[in-house]
Amino acid sequence: MGLLFEEIDIQPSAIGEISLRRRRIPALGDRDIYEVKLGEEFLMSSMFYEAEIALADLGLAALAGANLDVVIGGLGLGYTAVAALQDKRVSELLIVDYLDTVIRWHQEEKVPLGKELNADPRSRYVHGSFFDLAVEAGAGFDPQQPGRLFDAILLDIDHSPRALLHHSNASFYTVDNLRAMSRQLRTGGVFALWSQDPPDAEFMQVMEAVFHSSTAHVVPFFNPFQNGEATNTIYVGVKA
Repeated sequence: MGLLFEEIDIQPSAIGEISLRRRRIPALGDRDIYEVKLGEEFLMSSMFYEAEIALADLGLAALAGANLDVVIGGLGLGYTAVAALQDKRVSELLIVDYLDTVIRWHQEEKVPLGKELNADPRSRYVHGSFFDLAVEAGAGFDPQQPGRLFDAILLDIDHSPRALLHHSNASFYTVDNLRAMSRQLRTGGVFALWSQDPPDAEFMQVMEAVFHSSTAHVVPFFNPFQNGEATNTIYVGVKA
C-alpha cells in the first residue's frame, strides 16, 4: 500500500498460496525490495542474493570447456539464472520451476530480472517438477529432447537438504536419487546446490558417494535484519 508496500500478485498453487510483494524499508535506503512468499514462509528476498549468484559462479567455475548446457532448478527471483548467463560459455540455459505463477511473473516482467532473462535467447523456461524430472529414466529436463545430457545442474528449491518446502522432496537428497540425477550430466559435469544452513557432514557423505569430488563452500553476506554477517552454503560435486 502506498510507496512502502505493494502486493503485486497472489495465486493459489498445488503447494500453497504464493505471493509476490514489493516494499521499501526507509532505513535501508531508497530501493525496492521484492519478496516471494509461500503461505507465511519467505522463499526469496532481493535484500540478499549473494549466495544465489555464488551458486552459478561456483558451479560453472568447476567446469572446463565451452558451449555449456545448463539446468537450473528453481527460478526464484532470477538471480542464479542471470548470473549463469553472465558466463559466455553457456550455450543454453533451461530454468525448471514447478510453479507456473513464478514463471509467468518473469515472462510478464513483474520482477526486475524478468526482462533480462526474456531478452537472452539462450534461456528457456520449463514448467515441471525438478525432482520428478531429475530421476525419471529416459525423460529428463528438456521436454523437447528427452534423454539430453547437460554440463551443469544448479539447484535452489529447498532451504537445505534438511529444511524442505515439502516432505516429499526428502527422497531426492539420497545416494540413489542423486546418482539417478547425475546420469543426466556429461562426464566432468557439475551438480551444485544452495543451502541456507552451514555445511552438513551427513549430506557431504552422500555427495562424496555419488561424485568424483565434492566441496562445500561457505558464502558470507551482510544481513541487515541481523545487522551482521550471515552465511549460506554452496555444495559442488563433479562427476567422474
